[in-house]
Amino acid sequence: MSRKFGAVAVAGAVTLGLSVFGLTGCGGASGSGGNGELAGQTIEVTGPWSGDEQKAFQKVLAVFEKQTGAKVNYTAAGDEEPTVLQSKVQGGAPPNIAILAQPGAIAQFAREGVLKPVTADVEQQVDAHMAKAWKNFGTVDGKLYGVYFKAANKSIVWYNDRLLTQAGYQPPATWDDFVKTVNSLSDTGVAPLAVAGADGWTLTDWFENVYLQTAGGEAYDKLAKHQIPWTDPSVKHALQVLQQVFQPKLVADGNAGALQTDFSSSVTKVFSDAPKAAMVFEADFVGQVIASNTKAKVGDDARFFPFPAIGKPAGKPSGSVVTGGDAAVAFKDDKATMALMKFLASPEAGVEWARSGGFLSPNKDMPLDSYTDDLTRAIAKQMLGADDIRFDMSDQAPAEFGATKGAGEWKDLQDFLGNPADVDGTAQRLEADAAKAYHT
Repeated sequence: MSRKFGAVAVAGAVTLGLSVFGLTGCGGASGSGGNGELAGQTIEVTGPWSGDEQKAFQKVLAVFEKQTGAKVNYTAAGDEEPTVLQSKVQGGAPPNIAILAQPGAIAQFAREGVLKPVTADVEQQVDAHMAKAWKNFGTVDGKLYGVYFKAANKSIVWYNDRLLTQAGYQPPATWDDFVKTVNSLSDTGVAPLAVAGADGWTLTDWFENVYLQTAGGEAYDKLAKHQIPWTDPSVKHALQVLQQVFQPKLVADGNAGALQTDFSSSVTKVFSDAPKAAMVFEADFVGQVIASNTKAKVGDDARFFPFPAIGKPAGKPSGSVVTGGDAAVAFKDDKATMALMKFLASPEAGVEWARSGGFLSPNKDMPLDSYTDDLTRAIAKQMLGADDIRFDMSDQAPAEFGATKGAGEWKDLQDFLGNPADVDGTAQRLEADAAKAYHT
């Protein structure tokens, strides 16, 4: 669901000199056709990023151009990218490479036979620098197509440090402590949570974090593929756990008000000069909204803690992270195309964007000091160190179920927020909508 929020502002660009890693290190020029070997070659790339995100990515591409002599043209397609790509494929003019956020779209294009599996040297680069989970996310029917370049950590709770400190609370590590904390805060007159119920995708992220921890990774994968029904007891149990915090007294402006609150507004409710809530759950990109829309200082006024561990002893982190991300896929398999794919899998590729801000890399060998602040480093470290990492479930679903405003999972979970007592009815509606979307 990394693209459901859309493009976000990237703060102050800082240019990184190529000498930081050296052109032959970390998959540099010698592995990407260096010394101008690709001079005269043009590579067309289509992606979702526009505005400041596009500028940051073009800085990354400029590093590759300087190393290889190739020219890379980038076209922004926005959130309609899968549709744009389908038209280009049908017209016989696909780009060399596309950046896709949805594993479902990668699988669709791969099974249509229009994507090219990566070459052996690209796969070796992925094996060397990525955790196995990221390779699995980009693999379809045993072949690697997607090289993940940008990631999102979606297992984060952000909090207003002043409000929590004044109330005498420490960031809770376990779900039980989290529930106790939000209820205690409510009793003192502080609204504990801002919930962006108007944007159904945020509710899917709430559910996915709870479900991963309560049902486990194997069940999570099966539910993502609709191999178990949404009426399964594991789904109902997750809804019951979520029900504990989806209570009117715990949510700023009550549940009805939350259903009128969009994502950006949920963040400003916590970090404005006159905050209306103490905490908001969402991914690392909350930091960009804080920086762009409030006077709060990320890492000082605005801090985070990992999504609370459910069913684990105190002091034991959950070890589970729900993630999203953007992967490069190739519609052509010529030398220049695969050279860029290999570069994007290298540790040095993400450094330029990391220095600019608004970026997390799934590459375990990109130095953490590439990030410009301690908070982003901590968020990246939590994601990279997770024992159990799973891709956003709604991004794996057919769009009519997992990515459509006012329909499917988004609408069903909005109805649940409006009436959290209706666990059975919610599960039944989710299953009915999933069955239609998955054609089962």
